[in-house]
Amino acid sequence: MNKNIKNIIFDYGNVIFTIDFKRTQAAFEALGITNVEEFYAHKGHHEIFDQFEKGEITAAEFRDGIRTVSKHPELTDQQIDDTWNSLLIGVPTGNHELLLALKGKYRTFLLSNINEIHLDYINKYLKETFSLAGNEGFFEKIYYSHLVGKRKPNAAIFKQVLAENNLNPNETLFIDDSPQHLKTATDMGIQTYLMTYPDTIQKLFNSQN
Repeated sequence: MNKNIKNIIFDYGNVIFTIDFKRTQAAFEALGITNVEEFYAHKGHHEIFDQFEKGEITAAEFRDGIRTVSKHPELTDQQIDDTWNSLLIGVPTGNHELLLALKGKYRTFLLSNINEIHLDYINKYLKETFSLAGNEGFFEKIYYSHLVGKRKPNAAIFKQVLAENNLNPNETLFIDDSPQHLKTATDMGIQTYLMTYPDTIQKLFNSQN
């Protein structure tokens, strides 16, 4: 890691909180949906997912969109929420402790492409599992895409984080599991690290000691 790093911007999914997109694909298929690859695939997905992550549509509108694109108008809200949340696994032991330790050494931020349904589930999980009200205690500031109206890899959300917190890109490290998100950051002069399985933030930062 570059020795001049003073700020760290963390992605959430598969950096801090483990997720598995294949679980949601399988859950859609378990509901009898046969065209999952058409609207929800790793290579691309229907625009409603991006719209939901930017807060452009409500949870109710998202659910109606799923009923339309899946061609299953009979799906209940609960079925859709359970399927959509099935990709959310949890926070590995030690990650929260590491984040608190890093907050004492760096200015730390969270930048996540997320949506209302997933954030509600995660906040409930954090409360039930760790007695936490949310992620706020681990970071100086949090940027959830659906609340700021922007999402990665759009440069606008990176510009907002840098400007609002007066961050020097060259002194800032961005950790994410999506190469396309890192490319935008790199183009802006931000230092980057691609998190790929079986790598973890604990391995990354423990190797610096």
